[in-house]
Amino acid sequence: MKLRTASLLLSCLVLAACGKVTQENYSRLKAGQTKADVEQILGAPTECAGALGVTTCTWGDRGSFISVQYLNDKVAMFAGQGLR
Repeated sequence: MKLRTASLLLSCLVLAACGKVTQENYSRLKAGQTKADVEQILGAPTECAGALGVTTCTWGDRGSFISVQYLNDKVAMFAGQGLR
């Protein structure tokens, strides 16, 4: 029963994150925005990794995602794929 509940909660979190991965939200992203600005638009990222002052965060999954690269916690570049 606990495994079933945990699976349901995880599925809800993934779906909620994917719900914000849209062309409309992608168009709201701008170079120079802070991480907090981006997370207000897209919510918490699915994954982040970084090195040498550059952090890349991704929202969504392989089929539909938004990827943002930060330099000193400000948007430097961003890309999206499979957005609707």
